[in-house]
Amino acid sequence: MKRTLRLAILLSLVCTSVAGFSSFAQAQKIDVAFGVSTLDAPGASAASGNHQPVSLTGGAYPGFSGDVLFWHHLGIGGEIFWKANQGSYGGDPTLPFRPLLLDVDAVYSPKLASHTYLELDAGIGALDTRIYCQGCGNGYNTNYSSDKHFMGDFGAGLKFYPKGGFFVRPEAKLYLVNNNLNFSSARITRFGLSIGYTFGGH
Repeated sequence: MKRTLRLAILLSLVCTSVAGFSSFAQAQKIDVAFGVSTLDAPGASAASGNHQPVSLTGGAYPGFSGDVLFWHHLGIGGEIFWKANQGSYGGDPTLPFRPLLLDVDAVYSPKLASHTYLELDAGIGALDTRIYCQGCGNGYNTNYSSDKHFMGDFGAGLKFYPKGGFFVRPEAKLYLVNNNLNFSSARITRFGLSIGYTFGGH
């Protein structure tokens, strides 16, 4: 979890740096949010070729996200979500694992109605699957083996502002993971709800 927290801090620093740059570019809005999601993916029986019959469906995934909109409802953002509890890989309790999803996106967020905005995003990132074991590590004195794969992502959400700059955002995102052979499919869908705040008005 220490490396997960480091990644979350790094993401926050990146968003802060982007915010500083975009204020130079007359940024209009900065969003920060915390959310909880779950994953849906093809079942173990759907595995084909070299894919392992292990599904990523289920579990609670807390995470942080942020974006900066600086030109005609367009901007950039990023997010990190991780499995709250270690799962048992393939149902084997001797192989605990924890997936982590990290991405950077282009964001488009037009106003739909009073206090309501659409949010569309697409970008790239990585799926980092950590399998925990005694005596294993990845060169950083850790107790897990890390398996990383490049991915593309496409997402959508609706931001509702009940009061001031505070918003609630139901959201969904599709991840397409390259060479994701540890699981049954390259396709993962995340469904969740985030609560956040917009700086700079809405």
